[in-house]
Amino acid sequence: MRSFLFAVAVFLCLSNLRMQSQEQQTRAAAHYMFAWTGDFDHKGNDFLAVIDADPASATYGHLMTTLVTDQQTMQVHHTEYAMPASGMLFANDHTAGRTFIFDVRDPLHPKVATSFTDMAGYMHPHSYLRLPNGHVLATFQHTHHGASGGQMAATGGLVEIDDSGTVIRSASSADPAFASALLTPYSLVVLPELDRVVSTNSSMHEDELLRGVTYQVWRLSDLKLLKTAYFDVGENRYAQISPEEPRLGPDGSIFVQTLGCGIERITSVDSDEPKSQLVYTFPGNWCGVPTIVGHYLIQSVPETHGLIVLDIANAAKPVEVSRMKLSDTYSPHWTGWDSKTLRLVVTGSEPRLYMLKLDQATGALAMDDAFHDADGKAGFNFADREWPHGWKGSGKPHGVVFSR
Repeated sequence: MRSFLFAVAVFLCLSNLRMQSQEQQTRAAAHYMFAWTGDFDHKGNDFLAVIDADPASATYGHLMTTLVTDQQTMQVHHTEYAMPASGMLFANDHTAGRTFIFDVRDPLHPKVATSFTDMAGYMHPHSYLRLPNGHVLATFQHTHHGASGGQMAATGGLVEIDDSGTVIRSASSADPAFASALLTPYSLVVLPELDRVVSTNSSMHEDELLRGVTYQVWRLSDLKLLKTAYFDVGENRYAQISPEEPRLGPDGSIFVQTLGCGIERITSVDSDEPKSQLVYTFPGNWCGVPTIVGHYLIQSVPETHGLIVLDIANAAKPVEVSRMKLSDTYSPHWTGWDSKTLRLVVTGSEPRLYMLKLDQATGALAMDDAFHDADGKAGFNFADREWPHGWKGSGKPHGVVFSR
């Protein structure tokens, strides 16, 4: 009898271990997107929505869980652009001046690891890029000492931060040679092989939008500011205004989207005289976050209610190869690439998120109709629903990141 009971116990133990192993393998094989979301009416709190992003899954496009924060929605804004290897994801409510660090290593049970506001004498963090050492290099739009009479300072800085939210080092964007210029860092691109960082200067305040017209080059190793320079002015005289998102192109040059719907190309950043040239202008204004995939640049263009794809193989002369309209009313903003499933996520002005496919041979975009919510319509519907964290209302997503 003792031998029999021992054998049963061993069998049950092995079975349990096998089930745990299978569960871990299934979890590892699963794929998700994390949509940083606020209350459309600014009454509820910011939250992270976890959505199934695995095209082979029976629940593809369905909500899996949410994680609510204690921050009432002011302006849900940027996340990191790609999931870091550590699984510690940075995301901010910009107007609140607050950044959350989420632990999403277990995607179905995300946690708030910590949050922070002002750091190293700077306030209102905006964008986050990872360094080779795994730390985040963040743009902070304003310094403290310049804020007076309700006016924000016209300079900010870069701050290196680890995954615990600890400041490692910082540097000011102030440049005596540009004393009257708006030098509020918006976003950045890190170039470790050149020991360089390139940042853009653009304001999040509408009354300052027209003043953002410069970029800055830094030495990565010591965050020394090397150069402040003006962007090239095109024929329409406004396509260079409010430079926002820099992206590394396939030829090693840097493409920068502007709120004036221009594409500026920066070259020679490792020299004493970097150069910017306006190489393309999209229709309208308020163009948003671009994505580069191979030799294609995908740009959200509100004027067209959709996206336009440029072939940048000839970096000095981009050519439009396709465009896609999402609806008659949707104004797209954020785009993000999923290198695992080769899909593009889009968020914008309405409480709906779309998933697109990109033909990497032609640059053509197509709606992924298999990605849909319970309403059967393409995309994920954030409008007027009951959320797992107990809130009912319409969410407005902004930054979206895919699991690795």
